[in-house]
Formats: sequence, C-alpha cells, structure tokens
Amino acid sequence: MSDIITPRVLKGFRDFLPEAESQRQRLSATLATTFGLFGFVPIDTPILEYAEILLGKSGGETEKQVYHFKDNGGREVAMRFDLTVPFARFMAEHSHELYLPFKRYHIAKVWRGENTQRGRYREFVQADFDTVGVDSAAADFEIIALIRQAMIDLGTPDSKILINNRGIFNRFLASIGLAAKSVEILRTVDKLAKLGRDETSRQLAELSDGRTAGLILDFIAAGTSFNDTLDNLTRLCGGDNPDCDRLREIQSMAEAYALGDSMVLAPWITRGLDYYTGVVFETMLDAIPDIGSVCSGGRYNDLAGLYTKQRLPGVGAAIGLDRLVAALEAIDRLKPVGNPAIVLILNLDADQQAEYQGLAARLRQAGQACEVFSDTRKMAQQYGYAEKKGIEWVVFRNESDKANGTWKLKNLRTQAIEELAGAESVVASCRNLAAG
Repeated sequence: MSDIITPRVLKGFRDFLPEAESQRQRLSATLATTFGLFGFVPIDTPILEYAEILLGKSGGETEKQVYHFKDNGGREVAMRFDLTVPFARFMAEHSHELYLPFKRYHIAKVWRGENTQRGRYREFVQADFDTVGVDSAAADFEIIALIRQAMIDLGTPDSKILINNRGIFNRFLASIGLAAKSVEILRTVDKLAKLGRDETSRQLAELSDGRTAGLILDFIAAGTSFNDTLDNLTRLCGGDNPDCDRLREIQSMAEAYALGDSMVLAPWITRGLDYYTGVVFETMLDAIPDIGSVCSGGRYNDLAGLYTKQRLPGVGAAIGLDRLVAALEAIDRLKPVGNPAIVLILNLDADQQAEYQGLAARLRQAGQACEVFSDTRKMAQQYGYAEKKGIEWVVFRNESDKANGTWKLKNLRTQAIEELAGAESVVASCRNLAAG
C-alpha cells in the first residue's frame, strides 16, 4: 500500500505559479504607488481575530461565510472575511497613537466560505483604502477619485463607478412605512443585477406588498443623467435633505475633477453589508460587466462604535484583486510578466564558477538583477531556461574569451552580441537594461 498522499487543494483555494503570482504582485505594487499618490499609508492586521470581533455586526450572507472555530486554547476565533471590520478594531485600539483623519491602505488575503465562480474564490486578495475620522463630502469624493485613478493605473480606464446613498433609500422607505424592514429590502435590492427585475419584485412583495414593491422598483430606476436621477430621488423621498445634498456636493467635485461620465448615480446600488450608513459605490468594467464589481465600498460612520465610544466615522473601498486579474485576463489586458531586465550568466565551464559568481556580485552591487545558471549544461538548454523565464539578456564566455579577459552580452530577442572587455564593461553595458 502506497504511503504517498495525493496532492490537492481545497475547493475555492489555489496555488499560484510564478507568472500568476508575479501578476498579482505587479498589480499590488501599482496600487500601493497609486494609494501613496493620495497620501494613504500601509497597515497590517492579524489573519485571526476573536470571533466576537468579526461577527459583531457583519450581517447579511457574510456571517454565514466566515471561517470560525475553537483554537487550541478553547477560544472562539475567526479568519477575517474582509479588511474593514479588522480595521475598525484596529482604529479602536490605536486611535490614540494615530492622527485624524487617518488614511490607510491594506493589501492582504481574506477568506469567505462562499460558492465559487469565475473571479470569486474562498481565499482571495483585497486591496482596501479608507479614511477615518471625518464625515465630509470631500472625504467621500477622494475615495471615488482614488478608485478612478486606480482603474486607470491598472489598465481599465473604460470603467464606471456606480454611486448611491443609503441614507436616501432609508428616507424613502420611511416615507412609505417600511423603515422597520429596511435591512431586508436593501439586501434584496442589492441583488437586482443577479436576480433580475421580476424575481426582485416578487421578493420585495413578500417583504411588503405588490404596490410598495412597485414603488421601490420605481425609486431605484435610473434617470437620463446624474442630476435628473438625483432630482427624482429627492422628490420621492420628500424633498431636500442632507443625504441628497451630499450627492450634489460629490457631483460638483466630480465635475471640477473632470471625471466625466465615469461616475454614475445608480439608485439600486445599496451594498449588502449592514455597516454602510451613507454613500456607497461599486465599480464595473465596461468590457466585461458580467464579472461584477471589481471595487466597492462606502461610508460606515458607526462601525467602530462596536469597539469604542469615540466617534470614528469612516469611508473606504476595496478592490478584489483576484477578480480584477480574472477580468483583465478575460479581456486580454494582462501585460506579460517576463524578466527582460534580468541578466542570466551562462554556466558553460566548470572551471569558471568563481568568475561567474564574481561577475554576478559586481552586477548586483551596481543594482542590476542577475542570476548564474546553476549547472554546466549545454548552451541550448540554458537558452531554453532563459526563454521560459522571460529573460532577454545573457552573458557568457568561451575559452578564447577567458584567455582574452572578455565577455559576450547577447540579446536573445534580437540575437545581437556585444563583446566586452572585462567585468566592468559588462556592468557598464548592463546598467541601464531595465530602463531600455
């Protein structure tokens, strides 16, 4: 009987080969640069939290999806299902050490035991960015502007940011006597794109009646423009109010920022999590809308209240990095991740190992990435290795080169070969490969 264990991974979990992981790291680095451009700083939090911390007010379907268990000490613990709730706990514990408003970003894995589908997994990476300590239209708009810049930097400028304000919806529900059922109604409306109008209408009718279900569907219908839709929402919820005024302020900033039609008022966007209290948003890719939102979030003024009496209003969003990668791959926008700037030193002579390593040391000291092939194999095999790894430049020397103290630098793409006199010449020629 074999003692070999069959290698496999859990459903909804994945291994990442170098190409795929390099793509994720490249996108993460791009996002970190974009976040820094807006003054956001990085933090990190533990993967495991006390279950009561994460389950305190998750709400909706998410609570059923949290991985939680007893640890070896008998404590009820849970794996983070997003980065927002741990951030609320983080702020409650560390606000006295920080400045307000505090703008953070956090790029890390989260876990949800949900049904898997294209771009949706049980272990995935999120990139969160939030501003805490202020409740203003300016803070709300900065998150929208950051979403827009991130989409541009990630290669998806043809995207739409759908925005709404849950406060307006709650005002409308109160006006038709359904304030007590607002949570259930908001969750149902949030599934409109998935359920379709007829099924949404049926579920709303079960929560109220056929007449009010029709009123709700009329309320969430889009108008011909942002301002036309907002005027209609204002009228249906009883006239001017602070929540509608917040959207008007944001729209004014968007016009000054030249966002154009990339920001759309979408009354059906409500977000399923209960902690959102005001503006909410989702980001859709024009080229592949069926993959769903790749960046969503909103304002959550009461979330930190679970852990502290200090008022810490917040607003933020999260980019689903794995879903975004799936979308970019589907629309053929993932840039190749080779290693054209790495130099491979071919290992052709067992007697020259010291020279190869000495050259590698000089290249690295000069800031040039390089590697020495690990074994003395045929040149064709080493070329094959370079090709598979996406390496464009190789350095080598034969017996006559060794006698003359020269090296050869070859571009595998163009097949051009440059003969160089000594290691310092190799360093000088390689110095600007990354820039070239």
